[in-house]
Amino acid sequence: MLTPPDIAPDAVQACLAETYGLQAARAEFLPLGADIDSAAFRIETPDGRVHFLKLRRGGFNAAVVDVPAFLHHTQGIDAVMAPLPTLTQQLSVQVHGFDWALYPFFDGADGFTRTPTDGQWTALGTALNAIHRTTLPEPLLATLPRESYSHHWREGVRGYQRRFVNGVAGDDLVKRFLAFWDAHDEEIDSLIYRSEQLASILLEKSLPQVLCHSDLHAGNVLLGDGDRLCIVDWDTLILAPKERDLMFIGGGVGGVWNQPREEALFFQGYGKKEAVDALALAYYRHERIVRDLLEFCDQMFDAQASRDDREEGLRQMASQFEPGNVVAVAHRDYDAIT
Repeated sequence: MLTPPDIAPDAVQACLAETYGLQAARAEFLPLGADIDSAAFRIETPDGRVHFLKLRRGGFNAAVVDVPAFLHHTQGIDAVMAPLPTLTQQLSVQVHGFDWALYPFFDGADGFTRTPTDGQWTALGTALNAIHRTTLPEPLLATLPRESYSHHWREGVRGYQRRFVNGVAGDDLVKRFLAFWDAHDEEIDSLIYRSEQLASILLEKSLPQVLCHSDLHAGNVLLGDGDRLCIVDWDTLILAPKERDLMFIGGGVGGVWNQPREEALFFQGYGKKEAVDALALAYYRHERIVRDLLEFCDQMFDAQASRDDREEGLRQMASQFEPGNVVAVAHRDYDAIT
């Protein structure tokens, strides 16, 4: 969310005092990410301590706080950011139409703005391997969705395609959006078709499913000094083939993390690259693009989305088709398996 939610600063401070016993001297809104249903704040206390507050609205699943806490505290995976408990030992609280979760503040920058060191690449591989090897307790396992290779995203984009054929009225952003879409319509068709084709093959393969973060792009890996790193934003947890996460390493998301040397360092920590299923990797890279396209469409035509959020969505959509970004990588992967 790039614009602050309609919650007064003193209401934020009051909630933190009541639920966490935290006296906040300052609550600073952080314009982060393209998700219009999530808001972030930097919280500073009078004694100089700093925390990170995340607010989510709509469809909250407690697993997004319970699983990271299990990974960090029970499994000892320090790279996983775990939420702090409330005064009543809850990991989240619902107030003002949002689910609130408080975290320690990690002093660093994300992978889009800071290049991982060699040590951080290997540490990321080690951490992800540990996550994928984790066996969750049955009560936690039961709360997680499982990969089904759903047609939801593909059909959603096709629905917009049909809508666009009949013409859509809107402001200047809508006109720019439609012009870009029209210029790439055939390529979008190809991405949808290939995603569907690969999904039908994977349905027959029955690959093993593991615990996946499922949104492990550079923006969700924070990098600090001394090879420290932290994996954040566990909102889209799923049980899926390991390639669901591995697609981000070398996937070109945001035009980064696509160098062979970086992949080699990552797999030093993760394990054998030869064990990666190339077809599953290609599927997830195609499906991610299709999913993003649907979210960009939803955002562009969302009456509640701010102009800043819609403008950022359009920028991100256009960037996906730039050389070296996700569309180019998906084409390369498909050509390699056919």
